[in-house]
Amino acid sequence: MKCRGYKTRLFTCLMVIAMGLMQGVPQVATATGNPDPVSQALQQKKIALVIDDFGNNMKGTEQMLKLPISFTVAVMPFLPTTKQDAEMAHKLGHDVIVHMPMEPKSGRASWLGPGAIMTSMSDQEIRKRLEAAIQEVPHAIGMNNHMGSKVTGDERVMRVVLQVCKERGLFFLDSHTNYHTVAPRIARELGVPIAENQMFLDDSITVKHISGQVRKVEAFMQNHDQCIVIGHVGTGGMTTASILAGSLPKMKSMFQFVRVAEFAKAHKSDK
Repeated sequence: MKCRGYKTRLFTCLMVIAMGLMQGVPQVATATGNPDPVSQALQQKKIALVIDDFGNNMKGTEQMLKLPISFTVAVMPFLPTTKQDAEMAHKLGHDVIVHMPMEPKSGRASWLGPGAIMTSMSDQEIRKRLEAAIQEVPHAIGMNNHMGSKVTGDERVMRVVLQVCKERGLFFLDSHTNYHTVAPRIARELGVPIAENQMFLDDSITVKHISGQVRKVEAFMQNHDQCIVIGHVGTGGMTTASILAGSLPKMKSMFQFVRVAEFAKAHKSDK
């Protein structure tokens, strides 16, 4: 009887542990006190969050900077709080990149902001604007495109952009506003570290859409080891920040949050 009782208790204990693993409970300890293999596998999956459009005292700026993760802050040049936002982000331990305005195929010119790169410009003018923008954003270690669907599809212009990035020691993040972008190919030719966005969180700024995009990120990570995700401060900045704040506890238990520079460096070394 004692033996049967012991076996019953042992079986019950094992069932409880198995059920916990099936439900995805993070960091379940083994008998040795080490994390279980399932948790370790999940923690090897990495997400890099990028937040665009800093530099103009946009809605959600303060809330985004308070998020309890390190992320990449993309700051537009030549705007009222460009330097202030870049300095604050750096002070808080975030990476800073230049969010470079670039000509789109369509859209309002007013959305571009000052100092934009246009396909009609000479190589010399493009270079001049890029160098001024980099100088304008303190602590910048990379660059990504603000809008730019026309520029990122133009081989001549992107060759100038990426050559300047190479000379200044910057990586380039292709925001993927153009499915036919030439940036990755030219970056590899020039030896410029490059990363590529996989998903926008708030291309529509409704709660339903942004929450749905968070779920899409989680689903994407079931079959991928890494993901770059872009959100924004601005009109929907408060909504995006709020949804991220509510989603992060669960996501942090499942994945590592890293800086996008980590992916750019890895991409370069794979060449």
